[in-house]
Amino acid sequence: MIVGPTGGGKTMNYRVLAWAMSSLHQEELFEKVTVDIMNPKSITQDQLYGFVDPQTTEWVDGVLAKLVLEASKDESPTKRWIMFDGPVDAIWIENMNTVLDDNKKLCLNSGQIIGLTPRMTMMFEVADLSVASPATVSRCGMVYMEPVSIGLRPYFISWLNTLPPKVLANEGVNAQLIKFGDELLEDGCYFVRHDIKEPVATVDNNLVQSCFRIVNSFLKDYIESEVKKVSAEKVEDLLQMIGQIFSFAIIWSIGCTTNLEGRKKFDVFMREKLVKLGVEFPAEKLVYDYKFDVATKTWVNWFDTVPEYNVDIS
Repeated sequence: MIVGPTGGGKTMNYRVLAWAMSSLHQEELFEKVTVDIMNPKSITQDQLYGFVDPQTTEWVDGVLAKLVLEASKDESPTKRWIMFDGPVDAIWIENMNTVLDDNKKLCLNSGQIIGLTPRMTMMFEVADLSVASPATVSRCGMVYMEPVSIGLRPYFISWLNTLPPKVLANEGVNAQLIKFGDELLEDGCYFVRHDIKEPVATVDNNLVQSCFRIVNSFLKDYIESEVKKVSAEKVEDLLQMIGQIFSFAIIWSIGCTTNLEGRKKFDVFMREKLVKLGVEFPAEKLVYDYKFDVATKTWVNWFDTVPEYNVDIS
């Protein structure tokens, strides 16, 4: 069982392991790996294990039963991993006890018993085990993965490598992004966790990914194609506003999940950071009241971006 909250790297963990083992197949160090993924909570228990059709009185195999039967008949040396990507609860997992113990057999209500081969492995990708029974937990090996163990730096570096090539090649823009990322990402998430409240709980890496998506929306004009080329002058022009763009993204990703009282606190936090980073910001209202206008390279009040609405009652 790979256990941990969203964004902890659970999926990439087993994907990288499967890829690495398959890649070493040619050197005869490991066998190839095939992963069959299913969400046991997306279907009923009858659809999972199988059921007797009330009209025909015939047995209908479930999704899991078919997967296990197909994998057990596979005579190739390929390893078969059956991945349960979904919550574990006592309702559907109890029928798996004979699979997870030394018997390694799936017993169906039809009386059919499907034995697992040595090449087969049952895996579970779950957020927690709060409703799993002790019998289930004791039968499985546990790998705990927590986002805090990874940190935000890998996400940041990975994202930098996905920037448009012309932007990535500009050392000045990269230096600015690294400067703002190092100053705002970790500290911003720490401030959210310890100093303000969130009506709906989030995880740090998801907030950071939201920040990157906002920045990407500003950088879409820097993506080259066969019909569109990006000049070096345009990228140099980006250098003058990349800090403001990144700050705007921080405000509307890391700083936007709190309530009004929390926004006031985050406003103070953000302004202190912007002074340190040398970014000028209007002082009249909260940082949430402004958007960054790329055309004018200035902060603009949101109300100034839409025409005044006049109602003609005559």
